[in-house]
Amino acid sequence: MDAAMVEQVRRFNRIVTQRVGALNDRYLARDRPLGAARLLWEIGPEGCDLRALRTRLGLDSGYLSRLLRSLEEAGMITVGSKDTDRRIRTARLTASGVAERAVLDRRSDDLAASMLAPLSAGRRTRLVAAMADVERLLTAAMVEVAPVDPADPRAQASWRAYFAELNRRFATGFDPARSAAVPEDEVRPPAGRVLLATLHGDPIGCGSLRFRGKGVAEIKRMWVGEAARGLGVGRRLLGELEAHAASHGARTVRLDTNAALIEAIALYRSSGYVEVAPFNDEAYAHHWFEKRISARPGSRTGRS
Repeated sequence: MDAAMVEQVRRFNRIVTQRVGALNDRYLARDRPLGAARLLWEIGPEGCDLRALRTRLGLDSGYLSRLLRSLEEAGMITVGSKDTDRRIRTARLTASGVAERAVLDRRSDDLAASMLAPLSAGRRTRLVAAMADVERLLTAAMVEVAPVDPADPRAQASWRAYFAELNRRFATGFDPARSAAVPEDEVRPPAGRVLLATLHGDPIGCGSLRFRGKGVAEIKRMWVGEAARGLGVGRRLLGELEAHAASHGARTVRLDTNAALIEAIALYRSSGYVEVAPFNDEAYAHHWFEKRISARPGSRTGRS
């Protein structure tokens, strides 16, 4: 990693933590530090499961427990079992917690306004645009991509969302029964792979790979949720699927797609895929693509 880039990130972190008051143990002149104040905001009016809080904020269980205990002792929250599932622990705001959250919201607005006030209109616009860009890039950096079993409930949910989107976007709708089958055993090691992209533990994208023998791998069911588009998740999934194919010894990666998926087609073409003659009988395909890739050192043969 470039040392100058690392130093710039550290300078940015220092000025932000100072400017937003993260160094003060009484954030926004209240009786608690930033971590506890943020927890009140994340719990929100509807309450929140402790597991979701831990994942969303990236906190270890011990630290989260201490923060929750401090808020309980202050009368801001209660922690108990979820009504619909007694195994799940949920934090909820008390009336005092709701009132405190409202105060924090007002003071957070005031802090944001104080950061913008000294600047000219043009510089305010530049700063807000830069912040939006940084937010988007930092969010993209928080996306995790990892192999999962095709029976994983998150993978299954992603495929259902994928099918539902195809049904909305295809002129004729989409019926999975008419589409070429992708049996789970064909995308489970050693025959294939399923990659799942998650953000704060929630699935936002997926892609599958089948090793077809003779140095060929096929990408199937690649999807990115609408809310995650613009974060580069599709390109990252595609690159990691290609890397898995290369590590298995594949020299060619193939895929098919529908003409309605114009964003996907643009991604494939910009990633080096070229259109070829049909290589399968997928009922919903209008375009077939392939790309030559280089094998990774120590890769296996292309046998599936």
